[in-house]
Amino acid sequence: MHVPSAGSSRVFLVITTFNRAALLRDLLDSIAALDPAPAAVVVVDNASTDATGDVLADARLPMDLIVERLPVNVGGSGGFAAGMARALGEGADWLWLMDDDVVVLPDALASFAPWMSRYSCLHGRRYDAEGRPFFWQHLLDEFTGVHLPVRGDVFATSSVFHTNVACFEGMLVAAGVVREIGLPDARFFLNGDDLTYGWLVSQRFPVAYIDAFVLRKTRAQRQVDLGVRHLNESSDLSRFCGMRNRGHLARYLQLHRRYHRVGFGLGTFLTAGKELLRLVAVERSVSGAAQVWRGWRAARVILHDPAWRPEPALLDPAGRTGGS
Repeated sequence: MHVPSAGSSRVFLVITTFNRAALLRDLLDSIAALDPAPAAVVVVDNASTDATGDVLADARLPMDLIVERLPVNVGGSGGFAAGMARALGEGADWLWLMDDDVVVLPDALASFAPWMSRYSCLHGRRYDAEGRPFFWQHLLDEFTGVHLPVRGDVFATSSVFHTNVACFEGMLVAAGVVREIGLPDARFFLNGDDLTYGWLVSQRFPVAYIDAFVLRKTRAQRQVDLGVRHLNESSDLSRFCGMRNRGHLARYLQLHRRYHRVGFGLGTFLTAGKELLRLVAVERSVSGAAQVWRGWRAARVILHDPAWRPEPALLDPAGRTGGS
């Protein structure tokens, strides 16, 4: 696959938003200060019912703003799939994905530039809402299907850390990778979609996390540091999707002959325990436990569904646009 040069001007930001008009305004304001600037910004409005439409109508950016308004909320995975498809259709060479609850740092694209000729899937570092480094350094353990934190300073001896997962809060990916891997699987809705997508990318291309800060989170989240990992606050929908989507992850692992039934079962048990611990330690509640169990049962249905198919690539084996 050809990797576009670092000097390519066809970097498209792809943002998915839902009912966070004020946060979206802050993000768009920060994008206006990017130097160098991207070629365009694609905002997927996931059927917002607040003032998001007004924010987008009033936005004044020094680059093209393309709004993709969806008739229904299709979640983060569906939103990013729609936005990435639109960016590809508009001629993007690179797609920089992000949620609506961050702002970009002015020199972010300059920080990425030295790495864009070496890697086709990149992540930069993030600050949290208080301006402290945000913890994100994980690897997917294929035996259990659980993404495990890597402790310590992964940049102590190198300015790049190779991982096998992704985060849609800041992933920069070459258009050719997306065409070969396919769009994010919209069935995930949210939670685990980016992790799985990054793992799929890592089966063919290196996925890099670089020692350069490019984003700052603007939505404060309650969290606890348990020493072995961080736990952020969640929601009942996220809990349900997180457990259910293990069914989709299992199917992708099966597809690549990486699935271990006993190990994955152990991972599902550990994931459920993590969610229950999150409820107690972070949210001081147990009311979401029913959603964990409901998601677990839904995952089993997916795991045994004979009609399940993977998200197709956008290129056929000969490299032509189309289905796989």
